[in-house]
Amino acid sequence: MSTYAPSMPPGRISMKGLLRSEWTKLRTVRSTIWTLGATVLTGVAVSAIAMGVTRAHWATESAANRAAFDPIEVSLVGVYLGGSLVLGVLGILVVSSEYATGTIRATLAADPRRPMVLAAKVLVFTAVALVMAEVTSFASFLIGQAILTSPAKHATLSNPGAPRAVAGVGLFLCVSGLLALGIAAVVRHTAGAISAYVFVQLVLPIIVAGFPNPLQHQIERLLPLEIGSAMINNPAPDAFGPWTGFLILCGYTLLILALGMVLLVRRDA
Repeated sequence: MSTYAPSMPPGRISMKGLLRSEWTKLRTVRSTIWTLGATVLTGVAVSAIAMGVTRAHWATESAANRAAFDPIEVSLVGVYLGGSLVLGVLGILVVSSEYATGTIRATLAADPRRPMVLAAKVLVFTAVALVMAEVTSFASFLIGQAILTSPAKHATLSNPGAPRAVAGVGLFLCVSGLLALGIAAVVRHTAGAISAYVFVQLVLPIIVAGFPNPLQHQIERLLPLEIGSAMINNPAPDAFGPWTGFLILCGYTLLILALGMVLLVRRDA
């Protein structure tokens, strides 16, 4: 006696199938390997160089500089700055590369449920980006502290604030990459999306720095880069706390992803 197995409607695949498809796309293109490798290399290399230079010149540093030195912040600066930019490029390519090659039409023909397609891209990218960001963050911290030997001031994961800073920077990188992915879903062009992302991360803080002081500080604390900075050091008195700022960054990301989803549904591929 045979049993009836219901099939998916024509032109639709399961969410599991969509996730498998996006994972295949992500892992089989060279740009993924290059950008993930650059993320790790940037974070670890900058940390190692910064710590090596600090250790070499520690004996000649002034007492004020030694007291102000934060080994946790310095060991994570490469991840915070370089890693967020490189991982953002990968987030952009997850969406924009399909528009550049025209394969987005094949993707949407395979499953016309456009919100589900974008959701699959977001989920796969989040998993990959979070793992790589956390690995890079912890590796940068541990390698940096190993280089910064005594008598220089160094830290361990048992130091107050260290676990939050190290794990928090990884979360910041992951959400920054998702923000970039959302920008790509809106712009749909690689160069345009990268330009917009760099503007938000690097150019906008420079513009805001020219504003009058009261207004400058009120806007600065809302910027993604300032939010990331608060994750790895003690925030300024007028800045948001680390996790409050992180929730604001998540809010930005959800809004831009929602806009990208709406435009994906309304526009032609």
